[in-house]
Amino acid sequence: MAYVVTEPCVNCKYTNCASVCPVDAFREGPNFLVIDPNECIDCDACASECPVEAIYPDDEVPAKWEHYIEWNERLADKWADHVINETKDPMPTADEAAAKEGKDGDLQEDW
Repeated sequence: MAYVVTEPCVNCKYTNCASVCPVDAFREGPNFLVIDPNECIDCDACASECPVEAIYPDDEVPAKWEHYIEWNERLADKWADHVINETKDPMPTADEAAAKEGKDGDLQEDW
């Protein structure tokens, strides 16, 4: 089992989660973070650090965000060279973006 980053992270990119990951499983995209399921050791350190509650164990992802399981896997491969393991400033509009729903179309895959 691995943890999965879901929709609330889109356009936020709080990185508290990445800084506590003991195995550097997080990958950074232009406006979203993902967890590489091949690196995640299911330690649960990241979930409690996420201020927007975007991280779930893959078997507990809400139904409306289940597609993020595949997206984390695919984007972790795509962003393999963008390992993030430190805290950075969130995106400038992170607080207002966190509350917005229906952000699938906002996710940017390319740098």
